[in-house]
Amino acid sequence: MATRFLADLTSAVSRGEAFDVETGRPVSMARKAVSSVTWYSAACTYADSKWQRSAATTRRTRAEALSALTLAMLADSRGRPDEAMLRHTLQRYAFNPSRRHHPDRPPEVAAALAWLETHTRKVSALAKPDVLRSVLDSLTVRLDGTPRASSVVSRWRKILNAFLENAVERKLLPTNPLPALKWSVPKTSHTVDRRSVANPLQARTLLVGVSQIQRSGPRLVAFFACLYFAALRPEEAANLAKHHLSLPAEGWGELHLSGAAPHAGKDWTDTGTHRERRQLKQRAVGESRTVPCPPELTAYLHWHIEQFGTAPDGRLFRGERNEDELPKGTVNRYWRLARKAVLAPDAYASPLAATPYDLRHAAVSTQLNAGVPATEVAEAAGHSVEVLLKIYAKCLDGGAASRRRLMDGVYGAPKTSERIRNSFPGIVAFNP
Repeated sequence: MATRFLADLTSAVSRGEAFDVETGRPVSMARKAVSSVTWYSAACTYADSKWQRSAATTRRTRAEALSALTLAMLADSRGRPDEAMLRHTLQRYAFNPSRRHHPDRPPEVAAALAWLETHTRKVSALAKPDVLRSVLDSLTVRLDGTPRASSVVSRWRKILNAFLENAVERKLLPTNPLPALKWSVPKTSHTVDRRSVANPLQARTLLVGVSQIQRSGPRLVAFFACLYFAALRPEEAANLAKHHLSLPAEGWGELHLSGAAPHAGKDWTDTGTHRERRQLKQRAVGESRTVPCPPELTAYLHWHIEQFGTAPDGRLFRGERNEDELPKGTVNRYWRLARKAVLAPDAYASPLAATPYDLRHAAVSTQLNAGVPATEVAEAAGHSVEVLLKIYAKCLDGGAASRRRLMDGVYGAPKTSERIRNSFPGIVAFNP
């Protein structure tokens, strides 16, 4: 073998071929080695290189995209693992360096990872337009054949583009083939669906509904109130601590936000917790934001602290059993229960306040329609004015339509509006 290798080197010298200054081998040998790199190997290297400097949620999103792309880059199906196991392995292990080589990984996962190492196409195949187009087309369809959300497709395409740029940098591809491909991303809407925006009566009724659901409902009502009255993001409210509050006994106060705690899952954080403590969205580390606290929210927060106290580090919101952090599953479950309890059937089946984040949408829309200057709303919400007006363009109606929806109950009236006035002592009642 050494003799043959020496003969190849001698032949390259005789042909006058250039030699790579890093490897010391002829350029032809380097090209051959590069062209043999598989998608799976390159994708793992790419994920590992981005891991350290990425947020936990970004790590998870990148892994989801690379998992979908890997399924589209499979070379053949000989000896293919069970479909559910293969997808589980891709999404939880393949692109997570802390779990891929973990000694306690299940044997079936190790077998699936070994199969992936030898059954994906070469990275160089992406230079072919038909291959690249088929990979992109696969991103647009779910497992059940229904179209995937355009926002997800757009996000995953960006990750593929970043991978291809990295492949060019590593000399796995001569150029990035994506910009030259005639393939359009499905149109993505960046505006809020106005059907999801609750009016003041509906929002307050939902808050009362949360407060009446045992066992954790009363613990969460002030959390949801922060989303509605102060337009906080869920991860900002989850990180809210007593030292962030500047509140009088009653009336207007201020919330001084200094960070967020987005939920990513313990597999993706460096600390092994489900939430990762980070700086505010689109802000530098250490940068803060001050948000006005309306009288109703002031009352909610005082009541919450009086009833449940705070965590040792001062955080207001935590789970009943797991006091180290606020479980995202608990938040979503109690919100679903509240919607079912207080909304009429047609409203429950509609997009009205379908997720807790819709409370933030309702808050911003209400403030804009009430005539609060866009600059003030944008500053408090943590947006630029341009982005704010673009996102909420469909929700700005001068207040007239909002009043009509409030009076006519287009989305279904609550079961009883008396709950708003009587069921939550200490909270300023809303009088329709």
